[in-house]
Amino acid sequence: MKKEGTIVVVDDNRSMLTAVEILLNGVFERVLTLSSPKRLLSTLREEHADVLLLDMNFSSGINSGNEGLYWLGEVKKADPSIEVVLFTAYADIDLAVKAMQRGATDFVVKPWNNAKLVATLRAAYSLRKSRSEAKQLGDIRRSFSAEGSESRMYWGNSPSMQRLRALVEKVADTDANILITGENGTGKEMLAREIHRLSGRRDELIVTVDLGAIPESLFESELFGHVKGAFTDARNDRAGKFEAASNGSLFLDEIGNLPYHQQAKLLTAIQGRSIVRVGSNVPIPVNIRLISATNRDLNRMVAGGEFREDLLYRINTIHLEIPSLAERTDDIVPLAEIFLERYATKYDKPCRSFDEGAVAKILSHTWPGNIRELQHTIEKAVIMSDSDRITADELLISRREERDSEPPAATSTLEEMERSMIARAMEQHAGNLSSVAAQLGVSRQTLYNKIKRYNL
Repeated sequence: MKKEGTIVVVDDNRSMLTAVEILLNGVFERVLTLSSPKRLLSTLREEHADVLLLDMNFSSGINSGNEGLYWLGEVKKADPSIEVVLFTAYADIDLAVKAMQRGATDFVVKPWNNAKLVATLRAAYSLRKSRSEAKQLGDIRRSFSAEGSESRMYWGNSPSMQRLRALVEKVADTDANILITGENGTGKEMLAREIHRLSGRRDELIVTVDLGAIPESLFESELFGHVKGAFTDARNDRAGKFEAASNGSLFLDEIGNLPYHQQAKLLTAIQGRSIVRVGSNVPIPVNIRLISATNRDLNRMVAGGEFREDLLYRINTIHLEIPSLAERTDDIVPLAEIFLERYATKYDKPCRSFDEGAVAKILSHTWPGNIRELQHTIEKAVIMSDSDRITADELLISRREERDSEPPAATSTLEEMERSMIARAMEQHAGNLSSVAAQLGVSRQTLYNKIKRYNL
């Protein structure tokens, strides 16, 4: 059996410590021994111990077990998650009951039986591991359950959206893999959440992953999890997003930004509906409904050798294309009114309508950033407004199409050219840094550094 975990053994009998250390070296990855509890708390903290085997008595002539109960309490105050097994030479049932009530996992009587001692400590470690994984998975699930969208999908009245809605209602209740495409800001994540809401998995979580935001070095760990010791700072086993989404839906956003060499790993997990944590060789089955999204042309990327054709076939059982806001002009004002109501409530503002000039300005803009740009524009207008109606002057709409038609101004330095290029890309993609980085051909971290450098 593979050696796992770290155990600390505390006993004032050095010969006993030696015997236990020899026995447990074949069971645990690390065995640490202390002849006194004086450094117990600091050792547990520094070594990230999983199990503690704690003697009940340390002072000569005292056999009450009170010392062990005291240190049990101190350990549990410092780290409630550690599993503590108590060691005593006296089979005192009342003492055992007190110890269990105060958080001990089990109780071993000296002289011990080797097989029984090993079995007890292995069970304690397994309990620690399962509790740790359950807590971590619960934390991940709670973070995603609190994340959800602020409202349901707004379908509007445009023919293109009504056709999309009819298709969604047909496929949502199946487990077919879905690929959502569309321009930046069209609402691909909201559509993914709507599909999940209409599916048979609605009572479980939809876990979202922005593949363009995950550093390459953490890709496998984020998606598939890792085991303790798999790499530096991997101090505990950790579940990945696939496990967190099991029985629910997994939404992989910006899938077109996934580097080619990582696509095979994703394909393997999707095909087999199982994952292997980094540092392990044990497959873990996962039951997910896969929804992916991108603003890129994956067929063109396949032709150019940038995206795996077999992965495209796997994620593209059903293809849903969201129209741009310019293609659904009848929905622009109703959407603006929804955002107005939302942000007026959020910021406790009196504005509840647009004046005629504001409506005209909204309709005259092409909204290259789509719904996201419209939403941000209305939020800024609400913040700026102090009246009951939003005016045209309060709608801070940038005229991208006018600026883009003008010849670029002469720049005197490469830095100025670079700053201008980044600024234009950020406007074009409505602040979506993953898309900006992809267009410019740099990593997100490089982009962050340049944005900070140029104060953009």
